[in-house]
Amino acid sequence: MKFLVDAQLPVRLANFLKSLNYDTIHTRDLPEQNATSDIEINAISIQQKRILIIKDYDFVNSFLTIQQPYKLLLITTGNINNSELENLFTSNISSIVELFQQHYYIEMSREAVIVYQ
Repeated sequence: MKFLVDAQLPVRLANFLKSLNYDTIHTRDLPEQNATSDIEINAISIQQKRILIIKDYDFVNSFLTIQQPYKLLLITTGNINNSELENLFTSNISSIVELFQQHYYIEMSREAVIVYQ
């Protein structure tokens, strides 16, 4: 499974997912880094079949209207420190990976993992 972590989330999350052996990049790894346009992020996600991990809703409308990016994981925790975010992923990564086998848009909050059809 491949991930692309958007600019609103820490590089530490990308490094954490890499430590779990997931092919993960952060927007800071891209040539334009965090200034990479949403159009280019969508293109990379589709070309490389990467699940885009976001914290804001910028990509939700794009996904719902034109099915871009490839797949989407929306994090809706509000403010959260890096350790808590890593713990949240540790607790849910297995189910997230399994759900992404059949689904394209998932939301993860502090309380639940929600699948959208």
